[in-house]
Amino acid sequence: MVYLTHDPIDYTRLMEKVRHPSAGGVVTFLGTVRDITGVEITSALEYEAFGPMAESLLERIAQEAREQWKLFGLEILHRLGFLKVGEISIAVAVSAPHRAAAFQACQFVVDRVKLEAPIWKKDHSPTGQSNWVHPGLRKSPLEKEQTSKGPGLT
Repeated sequence: MVYLTHDPIDYTRLMEKVRHPSAGGVVTFLGTVRDITGVEITSALEYEAFGPMAESLLERIAQEAREQWKLFGLEILHRLGFLKVGEISIAVAVSAPHRAAAFQACQFVVDRVKLEAPIWKKDHSPTGQSNWVHPGLRKSPLEKEQTSKGPGLT
């Protein structure tokens, strides 16, 4: 299953959902808000998404992982809204017969979500400045006017 949520992520519950008696490997990835982006200090991140499109793409990524590896369980949960340093922004849990497949599938999912999902991230600094930091993104399609300039904008 894939989910977008504004609620805090319960990663223990997510991991338990993928556990299986025949799984020799259960891998969980937690993406957390860190206090620095590149060389800039971060006080919070804000995530926006085009929900139906994001959920559809996450489902497709999950299906591709299931086709490539034998998996017993796969869960993707991405948080939206305003997140403080230390909060979990994404959780991916995978179970497979062997650890190698679980690790590979988990990394595949995380990498694809980061590159392809229509989920945008705004970095907030302690000075009050904010910048969209998604690779290649200049402005969130959900934002009518950009209030601060991002990297590479003039």
